[in-house]
Amino acid sequence: MSSNDNFEWNNVIKKGARGIGGIGDDDLGEVQEIQDNNIITKVGAVNKETYSFPKNLVDKFDGHTLWFKITKEEAESQYKIED
Repeated sequence: MSSNDNFEWNNVIKKGARGIGGIGDDDLGEVQEIQDNNIITKVGAVNKETYSFPKNLVDKFDGHTLWFKITKEEAESQYKIED
């Protein structure tokens, strides 16, 4: 997203989060919280994984899904929060 300053971040709360995947798109969960510079997502039904992504990784928001410029593997290795 080129103009993050004009973006209504509250519109993405409780929306799906996806990454760029090789085969299909990578599920990064559901947006839970918007912080100053980060977006917090959670994925999973029982054993939830939590991620904290910098806002500059956002590619687009289509009204239903927030798309990140990152793969699931990159998310696991760089942005996963250990509970």
